Amino acid sequence: MRQTFWLSSYPKSGNTWFRMLIANLRRDAPVDINDLPERGGIASARGWFDNNMLFASSLLTHEECDRLRPRVYAAVAQQQEQVDTDEAETRIGSARFVKTHDAWTLTGDGEPLLGGQRGATGAIVIVRDPRDVAPSLASHNGQSLDEAIAFMAQSGASFCGSRDRQPNQLRQQLLTWSAYNASWLDQGDIPVHLVRYEDLHRDTPGVLQRALAFAGIAVTAAEAAQAARFADFGELRKQETERGFREASRRLSGIGFFRRGVSGAWHDELSAAQVARIEADHGAMMERLGYQFSGVRQERIAG
Repeated sequence: MRQTFWLSSYPKSGNTWFRMLIANLRRDAPVDINDLPERGGIASARGWFDNNMLFASSLLTHEECDRLRPRVYAAVAQQQEQVDTDEAETRIGSARFVKTHDAWTLTGDGEPLLGGQRGATGAIVIVRDPRDVAPSLASHNGQSLDEAIAFMAQSGASFCGSRDRQPNQLRQQLLTWSAYNASWLDQGDIPVHLVRYEDLHRDTPGVLQRALAFAGIAVTAAEAAQAARFADFGELRKQETERGFREASRRLSGIGFFRRGVSGAWHDELSAAQVARIEADHGAMMERLGYQFSGVRQERIAG
């Protein structure tokens, strides 16, 4: 039986990189970065809704779509034989991995938006230090750092939540950075495996192996190491420079989607005041996830 696993993350936390790692497993050469479809491989894709409900999601409000989304994911999870070729790169054997930026929320009918146990077997939740998320999010959204930091603290923050135009995807309620991660870690509907971006950066093959073992997939150390080499940020940036990356926003023209791919870049990208704001907004969740306030932070603020 085919199983679905959500790849859940607050935006700019490493979801695309993790999908690249999966796509590069058991390959003889690095996979083309443009073989990962954004529209077919994300839970908020309108095509999933339209094809399963047999009418256009554009006819409905955000709230009306939300009430029907659990049915969509339950239906997709039951489609064992039909394979969408656009999603081929997010499959390993009988398991399918689907990206989502939706927080774990309930619909107006009290159902889990993503269908609970009917929608997926489990979730791999990817988290990243919010001090590193902020600069990457600012670049992605074409915002200033201060605007990105404020966005991360907005309880009503969302992607594709406009009401005066037709967004290209269904609305994704993000909540705050802290609330997003808490929503996934504290729900009891499906099991969760936590991946920290920093740990993935430090030991890519090992973290990948353990995450896939959670999904019931055995990967050898050699296979994981090769996938890590093929999905190295240098390779990803090289491909983006040569061929572009279709998931990148137009706002990233000249900047690049694969910006730096490092941990701790916030030390030279954020001011002391900006660091203090992020830590004041998200300190409790940061400590829960092991992101401790550093001596460098104290010195910068004191200075």
